[in-house]
Amino acid sequence: MPFLKQMKEKLGFNYPSVTADSGYESEEGYSYLREEGQQPYIKPQTYEKWKKRSFKQDISKRENMGYDQESDTYICHAGKELRVIYLKKQRSKSGYESEVTVYECEDCTGCPYKEKCTKAKGNKRLYVSKSFLEKREESYQNIQSEKGIKYRMNRSIQVEGAFGVLKNDYGFERFLLRGKKKVKLEILLLSMGYNLNKLHRKIQNERTGRYLFDLKASA
Repeated sequence: MPFLKQMKEKLGFNYPSVTADSGYESEEGYSYLREEGQQPYIKPQTYEKWKKRSFKQDISKRENMGYDQESDTYICHAGKELRVIYLKKQRSKSGYESEVTVYECEDCTGCPYKEKCTKAKGNKRLYVSKSFLEKREESYQNIQSEKGIKYRMNRSIQVEGAFGVLKNDYGFERFLLRGKKKVKLEILLLSMGYNLNKLHRKIQNERTGRYLFDLKASA
């Protein structure tokens, strides 16, 4: 968020969307983007885990439980209900406040699946931020779209590729100077050189004015 705020301050406008890797996912971040009118294209932190068979077969995960929206209850692997017992507020280090709904199973006594479902001595509980799940679902649907796939591909090329060029092509493995001001100057000069080279390649390849690579058609 500090980076996006600084961009808005320097540029005088917001980009219509923000594409980021899973490390930047948070309810606070989603809320900020919504307030600023920016569409999120952020990969969920559990995105890669969702694909694994081990995750899909883990009965302890909320994602693998049934949910009744009308009664606001989850159904565990044993067919028992997890009902809302209370709401709690929690505040992040930055001061952002979120609401968490706490669900508890009606009775885990003697359940043959308890060892696989929970480590709690008593009944299983779920802690769910409904606001976060709603915002995450919006972002998830965005990244699954054709535009979202294109944005994620270009993020990988433009962001990860830059580090690859600096390290492998330029041979930049460590800072030569010491002190924050000198290090800032060194990376600034390096970035200017990188950008000039990139602009030169764009001119040579007649790609000026084009900011995104197109998706390749699948065979």
